[in-house]
Amino acid sequence: MSPGAGTRAAVLGAGSWGTTFAKVLADAGCAVALHARRPELAYAIGETRENPDYLPGIRLPDRLRATADAAEALADAEIVVLAVPSQSLRDNLTEWAPLLPPDAVLLSLMKGVELGTTKRMSQVISEVTGAGPDRVAALSGPNLAREIAEEQPAATVVACEDHDRAAQVQAACHTPYFRPYTNQDLVGCELGGAVKNVIALACGITEGMGFGDNTRASLITRGLAETARLGAALGAEPATFAGLAGLGDLVATCSSPLSRNRTFGERLGRGMSVEEVQRTTRQVAEGVKSCQPVLDLARAHGVDMPLTEAVVRVCHDGVPVAQIVKDIMSREAKPE
Repeated sequence: MSPGAGTRAAVLGAGSWGTTFAKVLADAGCAVALHARRPELAYAIGETRENPDYLPGIRLPDRLRATADAAEALADAEIVVLAVPSQSLRDNLTEWAPLLPPDAVLLSLMKGVELGTTKRMSQVISEVTGAGPDRVAALSGPNLAREIAEEQPAATVVACEDHDRAAQVQAACHTPYFRPYTNQDLVGCELGGAVKNVIALACGITEGMGFGDNTRASLITRGLAETARLGAALGAEPATFAGLAGLGDLVATCSSPLSRNRTFGERLGRGMSVEEVQRTTRQVAEGVKSCQPVLDLARAHGVDMPLTEAVVRVCHDGVPVAQIVKDIMSREAKPE
C-alpha cells in the first residue's frame, strides 16, 4: 500500500508546481482535490487529464480531481497545500480561511517574502488563519516542476516545528521518484527557498550577458553565504543551508533553463526591461518581487547582502546590468 494511501489532500493553486505536487500526492496514494481559480481550467483538467496551460503533455492520475469551488476542494482535507504566488497569498487565504478544516496541516509550496511586512509565508499563514506552528509546514528543495512531473528522481524537505506533522506530510508525498526528508528548521528552509530566487535572477543576468561557469559558480557560492548570514540573524540552523533546501535548491534554480527566475534574469541580461520580460511570460518569477522585502529584512537585521541589493537595483531602480557587475567587482575586498 502507498504511504499516503487514504489521506485526503487539497491543493489550492493549479499552476505548474501546484499541479505537479498534486500529481505527486496522488501517485503516493492520496485522494487529491486540485483547486483552479478559473472554471474553464478545472474543466479542462477533468476532461483531458492534463493541465493544458501549465503542464501540457503530462497525464494526471485518476485519483486527482479538479474543481473551481474552494469549499468543495477543502471539504474534509487533512493536508491543505497552498501553491499560489507568494504576494497573493494573504488575499487568497483571507478568502479561504473560513473553509479550512480545523486540524488540517497547512503546507506552503511558496518561496518568497511578503512585500511590506517582510514576513515569511508560514508567518502569513499563521497570521491569517490563527493556526499554531504545529500545523504550518513548508516544502522546499530542488523542485523544478517539469522534471518532477516527468517522474525524474528528486528529493525535497518538509519543514515543520512539529516533527509528527512533518512526518505526516512526508508519508503523503513519498513516491518512487520523489523522496521527502523532514526538518524542524522552518525558518532556514523558507529563507533558502526565498533567497535562491533572487540569486537565480543574478545568475540569469550574467548568463544573458555572456558570462560563463566561473561567474555562475561565484554567484552561487556568495549567494549561499548571503543566505546563511541572513539565516543566522533570524535563528536558522546553519546546517540547513548545506542541505536540499539551501544549496540543493540554489544550484538547481541558478543552473536550469527550467527555472523561471534564471530565465527572467537571462532576458534582463540581454537588455530587456522588467516590464518587457513580464509581458513575454505567464509564469511568476518570485524573485522579482521578493528581492525588495528580502533586502528590507536583511537591512532590518544589519545583514550585508550585496547580490540581493544588486538585483533590487536592476529590477526596481532601473540600474543597467553592466553597472551592477562593475559595482560588485569593485567592492572592497574582504576575507571570505
